[in-house]
Amino acid sequence: MEKSTYYATGKRKSAISRTWITPGSGQITVNDRPIEDYFKVPSAIPIIRQPLAVVNALGDYDIVVRVRGGGPSGQAGAIRHGITRALISANPDFRTPLKRAGFVMRDPRTKERKKYGQRGARARFQFSKR
Repeated sequence: MEKSTYYATGKRKSAISRTWITPGSGQITVNDRPIEDYFKVPSAIPIIRQPLAVVNALGDYDIVVRVRGGGPSGQAGAIRHGITRALISANPDFRTPLKRAGFVMRDPRTKERKKYGQRGARARFQFSKR
């Protein structure tokens, strides 16, 4: 039996993840480290496992991820997006439940740019009447 590998790219904020899934025992490796060692933020790991839980495939695939850019929250979202896309390429029947859960579409929210003449994107410099 030939083991097939499925690849997908996931994005969130300024983080980009390259994700490979193969049928296996359910191990998740991020940047050559186990997921528990890579993410110190406890809320990141359940976010990453969400698409697998939706399609009842928690122990079915080994996942290898390369992620760069952003912080822990953005990286977790990017990995979730990559896993979702890879699962859909592995089995197109997974698309409907993953779409219903809201994992298929890339989250478009990013940091708003700073405007000239202002302190930040929306914050102004303090006004002094005198």
